[in-house]
Amino acid sequence: MAKTSPGEFFNQVKAEARKVVWPTRQETTTTAIFVGIMMLILAVFFLGIDSLFGAIVRFLLKLA
Repeated sequence: MAKTSPGEFFNQVKAEARKVVWPTRQETTTTAIFVGIMMLILAVFFLGIDSLFGAIVRFLLKLA
């Protein structure tokens, strides 16, 4: 592998940075809302699963 000089490295970094396509404000807002809704759904789901398993464990411990 050929060695790259620091100057050439920074030129390559700048060239790659120019290729970056940033999301629009609308895309960012939509994605953030979607992530928030999914977090809420998953939190409620795992609360239900945890409560169910907790009730099962309490029931089994009462049998012992």
